[in-house]
Amino acid sequence: MSAPAPSPLAIVEVDPAHTPERQGEVLTDAALAFVAELHRRFTPRRDELLARRAERRAEIARTSTLDFRPETAQIRADDSWKVAAAPAALNDRRVEITGPTDRKMTINALNSGAKVWLADFEDASAPTWENVVNGQLNLIDAYERRIDFTDARSGKSYALKPAEELATVVMRPRGWHLEERHLQFEGRPVPGALVDFGLYFFHNAQRLLDLGKGPYFYLPKTESHLEARLWNEIFVFAQDYVGIPQGTVRATVLIETITAAYEMEEILYELRDHASGLNAGRWDYLFSIVKNFRDGGAKFVLPDRNAVTMTAPFMRAYTELLVRTCHKRGAHAIGGMAAFIPNRRDPEANEKALAKVKNDKDREAGDGFDGSWVAHPDLVPIARASFDAVLGDKPNQKDRLREDVSVAAADLIAIDSLKAKPTYQGLVDAVQVGTRYIEAWLRGLGAVAIFGLMEDAATAEISRSQIWQWVDAGVVFAEEGHAGTKVTADLVRRIAAEELAAIRTEVGEDAFTGGKWQQAHDLLLKVALDADYADFLTLPAYELLV
Repeated sequence: MSAPAPSPLAIVEVDPAHTPERQGEVLTDAALAFVAELHRRFTPRRDELLARRAERRAEIARTSTLDFRPETAQIRADDSWKVAAAPAALNDRRVEITGPTDRKMTINALNSGAKVWLADFEDASAPTWENVVNGQLNLIDAYERRIDFTDARSGKSYALKPAEELATVVMRPRGWHLEERHLQFEGRPVPGALVDFGLYFFHNAQRLLDLGKGPYFYLPKTESHLEARLWNEIFVFAQDYVGIPQGTVRATVLIETITAAYEMEEILYELRDHASGLNAGRWDYLFSIVKNFRDGGAKFVLPDRNAVTMTAPFMRAYTELLVRTCHKRGAHAIGGMAAFIPNRRDPEANEKALAKVKNDKDREAGDGFDGSWVAHPDLVPIARASFDAVLGDKPNQKDRLREDVSVAAADLIAIDSLKAKPTYQGLVDAVQVGTRYIEAWLRGLGAVAIFGLMEDAATAEISRSQIWQWVDAGVVFAEEGHAGTKVTADLVRRIAAEELAAIRTEVGEDAFTGGKWQQAHDLLLKVALDADYADFLTLPAYELLV
């Protein structure tokens, strides 16, 4: 490959205090030329697909329903096609750990004993310029085995285990809706997805092949098979550009939007030469239901988020359909997140929470999933034991075709099958978690421990979406002590003010003033109470990010 011409991309000036010291190692002329070419070729189609999202959302608002797409019925009916065989490094995925790509997490995740690490540039990472660039550097350094370090504050040393003991990296770029304002083409920001994918792929594709692995990706926020087709076109172009064989890339798609749940087979079909599997999300999936069916009336009103477990009828329909779809097509089915953070200071509570994690992973393994997610290294052995009990020495259970599963279109949106109802405490929880998460995100933290759970951006999305939905629907609480109380904007403002005051007392005046608490409070109320529902909380939040 000949030396590239200077990149047409402009690097927007960053405050020197927030400019990564080794930025030049990532933003080389050759890497920027590749990102610029991705932008030139594929951003126009990205823009068209975002417009199609809005059109489909308008159609759902008009009809309050969804169905499997008639124009792709032949793909679903054709039993002959399968996705490409899994490479050796991705054949056994029984435990996957997730987390951002800071230096300490990179080492801990790779060393965790999990089969896969979802290296996250999306929901678990606030996209400050430092996080975007340093995350890329940390992955390069890990592959080059030059990432070991000693924490100056704690004195603790962090070092990678031998290569054969490390998790396989599956990198998650940002969703299609997000921009990267620090890289621009003719005054326009480049999509964050192309920046994250492009820099990682360019620097690491060949390096990973030399290590016996490959460039593997998780694709977030996908809403249709046409969006999967765009990713496939990007993969084909990128592999030719750097000169690696077609089919080297593997992609696992998060089925975390309600529209994608109706197109699972089509999504695998579009990516079939590069597909690795599908993942069953939870919070983003519920957020997507609220977003799309917010005009649908009482039957679409969700109860408290913690009352919507994966055993809820409409969630079970979704997960069982996902397993059947994946195994029918030879793909991995990956289960949802165990977000609990072990607390050794409270053994009794710890034991109860770990028992819930075990039950959840036992259920997934029993249902036919090939693996599942955890958020903390201490949960890896628990999830592994659940899958070991079912898999034994087998790498997966794709031979379980789940032909007993039959899911109708209406089953996926049968929200009113739930007996649980919204509660006052659920409203308080949404305000508390939303405020605390947004504040941390504005400080550059994407994965945050809140009330014993590891939360990410999907947490804030479901929190503010439920507040919006309950206010819009005029929900009236029925539980003792709050029976007859109606959810109004004024009630939400009062609870938010009480929470802000409680936080000020909890953290102290200096920490409160030095934090982003007032901004977080104001932003939560804006996206939870504005008449016009914001498509994504992270869009206005990004405007406030340093």
